[in-house]
Amino acid sequence: MPKSHTVTRRDFVGVVTMFIGSAIGAVIGLPAIAYLISPAIKVQKSEDWIPLGPLENIPEGVPTSFSFVRVVENGWERTGNSYGVYVVRNGENVTAFSNICTHLSCRVTWKEDVQDFVCPCHDAHFDIQGKVVSGPPPRPLDTYQAKLEDGNLFIFFKGA
Repeated sequence: MPKSHTVTRRDFVGVVTMFIGSAIGAVIGLPAIAYLISPAIKVQKSEDWIPLGPLENIPEGVPTSFSFVRVVENGWERTGNSYGVYVVRNGENVTAFSNICTHLSCRVTWKEDVQDFVCPCHDAHFDIQGKVVSGPPPRPLDTYQAKLEDGNLFIFFKGA
């Protein structure tokens, strides 16, 4: 006759303690691991339609400056980046220019007295259509795609 193994009280308590400890570890550990890994696998939305407001508030033929902030999440770090855009309206036609110079990424401003966008870094000038008038920029100002919905102006922003 084979001998049967008897379970002692000490063995029983040890097995039950290991089982309960493993269950508690899984209940606490799995969500903690998911919390630590989730920022690395989270997909950041980088493009979006940005509202600039009612079209009727934008004067015709005058470049109007707008700014907006986009929040970028990198792991647990949240960073707000400020962007600028100039909108030129001619009736229902709207052109939205980036306020970043295409030479060295300085910020351009509209100068009413010379009727140009002027970059302060290397004295670059762009006309009201964003074309290079003078200076070192290799190309015209970048533009954003614009659309009108219910009288409100939106631009399409593609983030990095």
